[in-house]
Amino acid sequence: MSNLLTVFPVNSSRWDDFYSLFEGRGGPKSCWCMIWRSFETSPDMTDKAARRAAMQQRIISNNPVGLLGYFEGAAVAWCSVAPRATFKKTLGGVNADSDTEESVWSLTCFFVKRELRGRSFSAQLIDAAEDYARANGAKVIEAYPVDPNSPSYRFSGFVPMFEARGFRKAGAAGARRNVFRKGLEALV
Repeated sequence: MSNLLTVFPVNSSRWDDFYSLFEGRGGPKSCWCMIWRSFETSPDMTDKAARRAAMQQRIISNNPVGLLGYFEGAAVAWCSVAPRATFKKTLGGVNADSDTEESVWSLTCFFVKRELRGRSFSAQLIDAAEDYARANGAKVIEAYPVDPNSPSYRFSGFVPMFEARGFRKAGAAGARRNVFRKGLEALV
């Protein structure tokens, strides 16, 4: 049996699939992946409906927000990846003053349906995120994984998964999250 995902950027034509994944059993419906994102209105965003509406507006406006992974025709996985400038400064990161805003993309979190975990879907999403960021002009991709024994921020992925894909530690973002970076050279 194949364990390959088909991956697509989230856009308005994929809203229904995105919504179903997030609102489905175990989905990230409480955060709607807006916790680390910057926004001009409603800085608290403590209301689930406000977070969902803010994410939907980004998607309708064609702002990059991330990737959906499909398995056997259904959306089963998510990866948040977008220009770092679209996230809050408290996300972390290194060289924020010297990097141009467009050159660094942040990969902030994953979600895979519980019954499909352990099939390397997150690793496939990392590879797809690199390709997506590179195709949109990124020179660097940055991630914020935790150690496998971390009690929190597990949605950010684990250090060994990023190390295996050529990311290197560049710093820390708080007590648990690490900052890992990888240069994205153009493919010839």
